[in-house]
Amino acid sequence: MDYNELLNKAKSASEHAYAPYSKFKVGACVLTEDDKTYCGCNFENSSFGLTICAERNAIGSAIVYGARKIKAVAIYSPNTKLCYPCGACRQVLCEFSDNNNMDIVLECDEGICVQNLNELLPKGFIL
Repeated sequence: MDYNELLNKAKSASEHAYAPYSKFKVGACVLTEDDKTYCGCNFENSSFGLTICAERNAIGSAIVYGARKIKAVAIYSPNTKLCYPCGACRQVLCEFSDNNNMDIVLECDEGICVQNLNELLPKGFIL
């Protein structure tokens, strides 16, 4: 799949984010090893610790349909470019990667930037 298309799906997902407190909307789209895509958006809660990030929402959607390996994730926010995954999401992405090998696709000034998860989470914890 073309990473532009993956980022566009993340952008569409961000439009459905529920962020009444932070106003920081995020959408994510994961690409699984069988080339299927699953989207998610962040949704906040007045008990802030219960907020779910877009990346974990998208991964949860993929898991429902039996996916276990993710090749890439696109993350988009209308609030900022280079919307990197938080630490918790980096660890969850690691859990569903192939030895921490996963492309992280972000919007940047040049269009699209791609980094490897291993760059963002070196020596990620995997059993």
